[in-house]
Amino acid sequence: MKRRMFMPAFGILVLLSACGDDEADSVPPPPVALTRDAIGHYCGMSLVEHAGPKGQALMRDAAAPVWFSSARDTIAYSHLAERPNAIRALYVSDMAKAASWDDPGATNWVDARQAYFVLGSTRRGGMGAEEAVPFSDRGAAERFVAEHGGHVLAFAEVPRDWALGGEASTAPAAAPARHVH
Repeated sequence: MKRRMFMPAFGILVLLSACGDDEADSVPPPPVALTRDAIGHYCGMSLVEHAGPKGQALMRDAAAPVWFSSARDTIAYSHLAERPNAIRALYVSDMAKAASWDDPGATNWVDARQAYFVLGSTRRGGMGAEEAVPFSDRGAAERFVAEHGGHVLAFAEVPRDWALGGEASTAPAAAPARHVH
């Protein structure tokens, strides 16, 4: 009789511990501060040597982030990941809080999936390609558009083909540019 009671109790404990893991997994880890040691996943260069917004992907099976020299590369990675569910969090520089285009900041990150992106602006990303300029605040994104052209899109609205290196965005403000990496 004792053995029969032990088995259901053990099963309940296993289920409860599994639920706890799922719950902890659903809370994304915080972004990592950008340092001189951050090397771009696609370009193999130090991120601090490039102007414009950066990105990082925090993975389930790795302690260190996957770094990107541009927000556009970050978006592209989300489309190319062999295991998209392995991405625990995706962050991009919050240009609403950046000191300048040349200094997007080491700690001002926004969840890429919650950000507003300006496509088609006159500003170019870390490797000279058209950039998806990220903002945590839509108003800041619209002010950027008034100064640099382009249009505002949510993460889910950024065209996959554009992120993966297609021609310039659908905005008429910028000349076509190929994404090079």
